[in-house]
Amino acid sequence: QVQLVESGGGLVQAGGSLRLSCAASGRTFSSYAMGWFRQAPGKEREFVAAISWSGRSTYYADSMKGRFTISRDNAKNTVYLQMNSLKPEDTAVYYCAATAKNYYSNYDAYLRGGYWGQGTQVTVSS
Repeated sequence: QVQLVESGGGLVQAGGSLRLSCAASGRTFSSYAMGWFRQAPGKEREFVAAISWSGRSTYYADSMKGRFTISRDNAKNTVYLQMNSLKPEDTAVYYCAATAKNYYSNYDAYLRGGYWGQGTQVTVSS
């Protein structure tokens, strides 16, 4: 079992920045690839970014490339999502998730046997 707790969400103006954190507890954090996802009201949950076990490989949804950066600190059992140049359309609940599967850039890797946090709200005002 892995427990995940997100933090760092809030209200920010368009063009601003936020850094989300996801603290993990339970089984060995470095054994899991990590992903960030988001769900806006009335929309399906979508992939944002993913990072490999070591942190050497990262993947982003096209709309986040150049604006968002995923990173991890295995010594602190934490994964981060730095979000810059935020837009109103980035408003959503952001979730972190963990998977032991090697196709971790794929949403499906987190659906079966993955672990999810409870989410943190990000609201970007225009």
